[in-house]
Amino acid sequence: MVYTLKYSPVALETFDEISRQLADRWGDKYVADFKQRTVKLIETIKVSPFIYQAMESNLNMRKGFIHKNCSVFYEVGENTVEILFFWDNRQDPII
Repeated sequence: MVYTLKYSPVALETFDEISRQLADRWGDKYVADFKQRTVKLIETIKVSPFIYQAMESNLNMRKGFIHKNCSVFYEVGENTVEILFFWDNRQDPII
């Protein structure tokens, strides 16, 4: 089963913020690599959303690692996966 994918407004905003930070710090090639890794991870999530670790506080919320410095948080519904936000792992933990 392939799940329907949705992006929260916060997900779009945090993705853009992280992309800008990467471009400023390491250049466009690094951003292209980040985007490619993100697409690959999201394609995996659409097919197998339970592959990544569930959060203890909310078993429907999961965390997928894009890179050691970046993760994506998403929530699995009955037929949908909602990308909630992207997270710079170098920040203080939020959950």
